Amino acid sequence: MRLPSVLYSVYERRLARNLPSSDLPRHVGVILDGNRRWARTLGATAADGHRRGADKILELLDWCQEVGVEVVTLWMLSTDNLEREAKELDTLLSIIEDAVARLAAARKWRITLLGALELLPDSMAKRLAELAESTADVDGIHVNVAIGYGGRREIADAVKSLLLQQAKAGVTLEEMADRIDVDAISDHLYTKGQPDPDLVIRTSGEQRLSGFLLWQSAHSEFYFCEAFWPDFRRVDFLRALRAFAARERRLGK
Repeated sequence: MRLPSVLYSVYERRLARNLPSSDLPRHVGVILDGNRRWARTLGATAADGHRRGADKILELLDWCQEVGVEVVTLWMLSTDNLEREAKELDTLLSIIEDAVARLAAARKWRITLLGALELLPDSMAKRLAELAESTADVDGIHVNVAIGYGGRREIADAVKSLLLQQAKAGVTLEEMADRIDVDAISDHLYTKGQPDPDLVIRTSGEQRLSGFLLWQSAHSEFYFCEAFWPDFRRVDFLRALRAFAARERRLGK
């Protein structure tokens, strides 16, 4: 049992050492998938899987900081997840709130909330907003926490926000139509002012976006990892970075 562990450590160090610092992503998006399936393989509860997944977030952010990633977007709860059975959802929301509190308490990362917070219980939405605000002065990785998030809803919300802004300024319908373009919509997304994700990682073997950062990921590179999120290792992260660095990014050109 000892030899594989030693070889694993050597391989991980080699991966890290050989990463080209000039070809690494500024913004990494992560779909944290597979908590419940991980729990089932161990005969544990879904709550156990979600708690272990929440612990893994702190490790991931440290790995990102080591290689100089500037922005990380974590998809912690989708709008579809809000349709889950009430008991499981209540437990999941509690685990997420605790995870965000731990991120804020670390004072290492600046937190921004993405999503339709109005879909969450009022007390939780207020608490999350307070936690995010408490990190506004932190000079560290910008961490987007996507809770109650859906890509289609984000685009709809962006268009709605743009139209309301123009209507408030007294712009006519015809003038609004002329002003709606890609840049105008981008300025009303949840991630306005941030770089789009260079790399999107999804765990658990699923190979789809499921609505994650639909607008922003138009030119992203994707990396699909077989490991369930609680089992995601530093070596898996380094492999994702290696795959990203090896690709020729044409950005639609």
